[in-house]
Order: sequence, then C-alpha cells, then structure tokens
Amino acid sequence: QVQLVESGGGSVQAGGSLTLACVVSGAGRISTIDTMAWYHQPPGKPSALDLVARSSKYGSIDYANHVAGRFTITRNAAENTLYLQMDDLRVEDTGVYFCKAGRAIWDQDYYGQGTQVTVSP
Repeated sequence: QVQLVESGGGSVQAGGSLTLACVVSGAGRISTIDTMAWYHQPPGKPSALDLVARSSKYGSIDYANHVAGRFTITRNAAENTLYLQMDDLRVEDTGVYFCKAGRAIWDQDYYGQGTQVTVSP
C-alpha cells in the first residue's frame, strides 16, 4: 500500500525558511518513481492544487515561476524521502502543501495528507 506522509510545515515570518519532507512507503525506491512533486493549496480554495515543483526519475526538475530560485526539490534515496527546501518565504506561499508520487504503470497518482505552511508579514 502506497503511503506518503508529509511533515515540516509551520509558521514563519516572511523571509524565513522551512524544509518540508515527504516519506514514501509501499511504492518502491523513490529513485525509481517516475514523477515526484509538491503542490500548493491556497487558503480558502479547497479544490485548487497548484504545482510548485516536480522531479522526474531521470533528473529533470521543474519549478513554478513564482518559486524558482527560492524553493529546491530533492529526492533522498537513503531515506526514501522527498524534500522541499523553501527559502525567502512570502505571505502568498501560505497554504497546505501536498506531495505526489506517480508511476506510469499505476492506475492513479498518490498524495499525502498535506502539511500547513503559514507565512506572516
């Protein structure tokens, strides 16, 4: 059974940093998972999921324009964990962050339960 468990959220002031973690289990080695990604759900928009960063097993990485240069997505094979280093946080980064795992052979993508990030002015 695939499970993704996020942690690392919290409350910080603008300009601060947080590191989010997503521990993956039941999905095989994280280095072999086709796509791992982080999504942002803005406050008051429960149906919205905005892509923040995406990592392919081949090494390609994509960032949303508004986080490029501030956020870094990495896969830690030893810990089977996906990280999102978030620096120079802004108020508009506030929301719930979800990690996602996807393999082409799966019928669905899998998401974690989310972790709350709150950035104050």
